[in-house]
Amino acid sequence: MPQQRSAGILLYRRGEAGLQVLLGHPGGPYWARKDAGAWMVPKGALEAGEEPLVAAMREFAEEVGPVPPGTPVPLRTVRQNGGKLVEVFALEGDFDPRTLASNSFELEWPPRSGRMRSFPEMDRVEWMTMAEARARILASQEPLLDALDDLLADAAREKIEQQAGK
Repeated sequence: MPQQRSAGILLYRRGEAGLQVLLGHPGGPYWARKDAGAWMVPKGALEAGEEPLVAAMREFAEEVGPVPPGTPVPLRTVRQNGGKLVEVFALEGDFDPRTLASNSFELEWPPRSGRMRSFPEMDRVEWMTMAEARARILASQEPLLDALDDLLADAAREKIEQQAGK
């Protein structure tokens, strides 16, 4: 069986609260009462022949809403606990969590009841400081926060070097 692959976008912004990331809380009864260790980067499966960046942007739009303008940059690939590889891109931008517009999925609930119910893929999204995000993100996705820190530190270093060279 081929390796399951997904792609997502880690949206970030800088402001008075410092660096913040936008994480999503999955919908459905399994996640309803979970907080710490339940939040994640909006992501989804690659379709056959689809490029990861195209999938990441499509999935963000389906699970959250319109992708903010800008150019996503490759961040890191992580392996989730179930073995799925998730390729994530970083994008600096803004999003109003009140405008969340998530696709839904059908699930028999309660189990073996014969009743199908609809649940949003993401029931909410929140801006979090890096410390908040580290306490609430899926453990398998925490390395994405380290990668974002590294990416931004490298960009700041390059900017300083460019200014010094002028």
